[in-house]
Amino acid sequence: MTNVLRYTAFAAHHTGGNPAGIVLDASALSDDDMLKIAADLGYSESAFVTPPPAGGDRAYTVRYFSPKAEVPFCGHATVATAVALAERDGTGDYLFHTPAGEVPVTVEDADGTLRATLTSVAPHVEEVADADLAEALEALRWPAADLDPALPPRIGYAGARHLVLAAATRERLADLSYDFDRLLALMRRLDLTTVQLVWREADFTFHVRDPFPVGGVVEDPATGAAAAAFGAYLRELGLVPAEAVITLHQGADMGRPGTLTVTLREGDARVRVSGTAVPIP
Repeated sequence: MTNVLRYTAFAAHHTGGNPAGIVLDASALSDDDMLKIAADLGYSESAFVTPPPAGGDRAYTVRYFSPKAEVPFCGHATVATAVALAERDGTGDYLFHTPAGEVPVTVEDADGTLRATLTSVAPHVEEVADADLAEALEALRWPAADLDPALPPRIGYAGARHLVLAAATRERLADLSYDFDRLLALMRRLDLTTVQLVWREADFTFHVRDPFPVGGVVEDPATGAAAAAFGAYLRELGLVPAEAVITLHQGADMGRPGTLTVTLREGDARVRVSGTAVPIP
């Protein structure tokens, strides 16, 4: 019988953050098995761990499945998996071989709570076609006037693709009622994992939400991959300094508050995303 762990990431209590299923030894599982486990759990993603192709100390192959399909990378399941491994094997450095590339993860003990920091693959940011932006806004039922012109729409990538759209007000961000099928069709066409909806509270503080119809769920409670892509977006557009620590608040509108920390380092294109993770009883 497969041992499936349940953790929530980017929160210090099991009632917050983003739940993930974790199988620390998925060697005997087929793709169909992994998809079924993810679907039965119903979390936005679950992680499946096997030994890496070439071996290595504290190195693993990790794959991620939503209830609907495999995804190339998932930040919250990475953080949760690293914490679960650290509880078994100790804190320190790990290396995850993912479909998106190699992702180093460091786990530290922060006053009795384990905190993991993932380092993304090399990110990039691209323009959004006007027609695609218009379709996204129609699907979200957002008037174009509700966008914040200081944070222009872009597609960010740091292991998976995310469309970044900035709301001009917290009220706009809080009012999320979208056309699921219409947004799903657009996201499949553009190969998007989520839509990263953001509102800037302060220079280095943002509130974010992530519709996730391609994963079979309306919204993701805390999205580490999107946070990494958003960090790349902020740096690419010069919206924060090259060296910066950014706080993202996510999940409050769903009743599952969580906090993600995004760190940018000058001279290193990669983006670091940090958070705690705890077991779900």
